[in-house]
Order: sequence, then C-alpha cells, then structure tokens
Amino acid sequence: MVRIQAYLFAYGLLVSAYACFANERGSAPLPSWNSTAAKSAIVTFIDKVTQEGSADFIPPEQRIAVFDNDGTLWAEKPAYFQLLFAMDEVKRLAPEHPEWKSEQPFAAILNDDMITLLAQGRTGLEKMIGATHADMTREEFNKVVASWLNTARNPLTGKHYIAMYYQPMRELLNFLRSKGFKTYIVSGGGADFIRVFSEQLYGIPPEQVVGSRLKARYEDGDGKPRVITTDDVEFVNDKEGKPIGISQMIGRRPIFAAGNSDGDLQMLEWVTSGPGPRFGMLIHHTDAKREWAYDRNSRVGRLDKALKAAKPNGWTVVDMAKDWKVIFPVVQTAEKEDRNGEKVHAPN
Repeated sequence: MVRIQAYLFAYGLLVSAYACFANERGSAPLPSWNSTAAKSAIVTFIDKVTQEGSADFIPPEQRIAVFDNDGTLWAEKPAYFQLLFAMDEVKRLAPEHPEWKSEQPFAAILNDDMITLLAQGRTGLEKMIGATHADMTREEFNKVVASWLNTARNPLTGKHYIAMYYQPMRELLNFLRSKGFKTYIVSGGGADFIRVFSEQLYGIPPEQVVGSRLKARYEDGDGKPRVITTDDVEFVNDKEGKPIGISQMIGRRPIFAAGNSDGDLQMLEWVTSGPGPRFGMLIHHTDAKREWAYDRNSRVGRLDKALKAAKPNGWTVVDMAKDWKVIFPVVQTAEKEDRNGEKVHAPN
C-alpha cells in the first residue's frame, strides 16, 4: 500500500510539474506571480543582463544565481524539515537504543518535549544529527531520506514535505535557467539531505547544492571502497558561512541571490556588493491564510536585520500575500485500484 501511494504521489507531482512547465512555455514568465513591482523588478533585471547589446549584458558563464532553501524554496514550519526528519529518525531507531529513554536530547524527542529539546542547544542538535546522519554511505543515507519524504507528513498542514515547495519560486528557477543562468542552492541545512530531492523538486543537480556538511572517512577493509559520513561537523554553511561556502564551492561571486531570513544577510550583502548589475531578493512570509505570517519574532526563519537592510541595499522584498497567486503547487490527484480493489489516492 505504501509503495503504491508513494508511486501515485510522485505521479501526481510529475503531472502537476508538466502542466506548470507547459504553461510557462506558452505564456508570459512567472505565471504564478501577480503583476506587482516585485515581479517587474525580477523580469527587468533578468532581461537586461541577458540581452546582447545591452549596457548591462553579462556573459552566460557569469550568470550565477543562489537560493536559500528553507523558507525560500519550500516551507519551514513548525521547524526546519531536516530537523523534523532527524526527530522522526530518532523515534524509528529508538527500539535499538533503550538508553535513549533517559539520555538527552533523545528523551525529549521520544516524549515530544520541544521545550527541553530546544534547551539542549547546539550540543543537543549535533548529537541528534550524529545519531541519525552518521556511519552511513551517501547511498544508504539517500534511501533513508527518500523513504521519509515519500511517507512523512508535515504536522501542521498534513501535506507531504515534497508537496510544500513554492510554485512561484520553481517558476523563477526555470525562468533563470531559460535565460542562461546556473542555479545553486546555498543552505544552512545539510548538503547531503538536500541533494536527495533538489533535482526532483527544483531542477538543481546534487553538485549545485552548497550546504553544511559532516566530515567523512574512507574505508577499504573488505575490498569494497566506501566513503562513510562521521558525526563530526566539518562546516556550517549559515550566516557568514554562506559567502565562504559559495566562494569555496562555486568559485564565482553570483549576481543573483535570494533568501528569507537573517541567516541569509551576509550572502545577500556579499553578492550585491560586487561590481556590475546585481540582484538581491528577500521572501517575506506575510500570508497567514495560505501559509504563515512571521518575521522578527519567529524562532524559525527570523527576519529582522535583513529586512532592515533591504531598502538601503536596494533588495527586492517579495510579499507572499500580495505578490504570489499561489504558494504551494496544485497536485492533481491520481487514482487507481490496488490488487484488493481498494482505491488509492495520491496525497496532496
């Protein structure tokens, strides 16, 4: 049953994606965006830097666009989805670790005690990530994440996590690529986690994902060479780490950057302070009806310093309530009968 549901859900996403891409080919760019100043600014910038003969023309090899993931390309409530994945993994693995019943941060997770979990701080987070992400090859980890994505649902919306990407942002990624841009994800989240779904959801291949990472070791003890992830943190790709990660992993300063929180401030400052035409963009979560409204007082995706910096730096602030016609994709329902004659629906 689960396998059939996963198949049908993936089929529904593909149908939805095909419809969206077909609409984009036959109509004006960014069809899920309202005709506001934000859309106009985006389209005007992309057109002027890609029009040969324009004073602002930028050659294709320099057209690099970088995007934060959580809160920029998909949702991030009630917590970052990778954190929710790690919590679910702790619960799944708990029968193998009876000691977790009295050991933090695991006891807090097993008791659904978010206050105690948050009180563990970075030390608790690293223990949880180590227990759920380490001592595996990338292939093994990919299977675990893919299984979770096909079955788990967001506790607030009831949607599958991979149905909670932002349709207007996927259109923007496609529009940029149609104009010769190379698009990257630059996230504080784990690179290995994001690489599992980045190509399916965003058209961004794994090698174009820059994120936080754990150290790894090489093993060849049984004649089968393997690269194993350890529980030691190698690099945190957040705040000032984002420009460093871009510089080290991409090797070019982008000309287009999009984020949604103070964790993206340094990336936006660095990208837009370079020579020539530059574009900085902030996604402002203002839609309490279709998503959530939050900024300065949010524990997740806090937007304060970056929002204050937007106007003096000339960054475009996207108001989700005003600028987007839709937020999440409309997934068409696929229906079939399983071997027992029961109807199975692809979940939204």
